[in-house]
Amino acid sequence: MPLRFWLLSVFCSVFPDADVIAFDFGIPYHHLFGHRGFFHSPFFGLLLGLLVVFIFFRSEKIFSRQWWVLFVYFSLLTASHGILDAFTDGGLGIALLLPFTTQRFFFPWRPIQVSPIGISYFLSRWGLRVLINEFLWIWLPLCLVLVLSILVRKRNIHIDNE
Repeated sequence: MPLRFWLLSVFCSVFPDADVIAFDFGIPYHHLFGHRGFFHSPFFGLLLGLLVVFIFFRSEKIFSRQWWVLFVYFSLLTASHGILDAFTDGGLGIALLLPFTTQRFFFPWRPIQVSPIGISYFLSRWGLRVLINEFLWIWLPLCLVLVLSILVRKRNIHIDNE
């Protein structure tokens, strides 16, 4: 995949947190466009996924198989941010059901420690605890899935070559 694919992958997965700038504009946390509102919703994930594919993958024929794969991929990457935040232990919840309701939700099981807002807080003991917690609950399981998928692919390739 081209470099833009990987850069856009990172961008889509972290962009929802850009909504923290709402605080600088006097938009309160609980507002639709406040932190963990509209930009954390799966609906926004669909919109951003669509925008990314239209702008950065123009060479793909609209509604072709590859177009759909890219659209779903970037939409899920963006939406995964809010979904993971719904597993955190702090805040006001996530606007998971926008545009149908502005109500915010958490999942019943919330093992992920909420991340501090602000770079100085993030570079504190609290931030370090959050990074360790995210490593255990997000990165380690993802790495295990990646390793397992690589092993399964290699096994399937080996079986196909016999």
